[in-house]
Amino acid sequence: MSPIEEQETDSLSSLEERIQQAIQVVARLREEKSAALEDAAEARAEVARLQEEVRSLQSERKQVRSRIEKLLGQIDLLSAG
Repeated sequence: MSPIEEQETDSLSSLEERIQQAIQVVARLREEKSAALEDAAEARAEVARLQEEVRSLQSERKQVRSRIEKLLGQIDLLSAG
């Protein structure tokens, strides 16, 4: 094999190796993107769940406050009487 043919073979082997590495990187990045999108979807669902829980707790808090104010009003009536 002549030096020129050997150099071309080495260049071709090097190019094949770099292409294989690029393919592996692209495949890994696609998997990471898919995992990141799944994580993001789960996080959005968790945020929505927590927002609903906060709304529920705020509503409950208002009800408790109202009941306490009513009880305090009744205690004041007893004290005045």
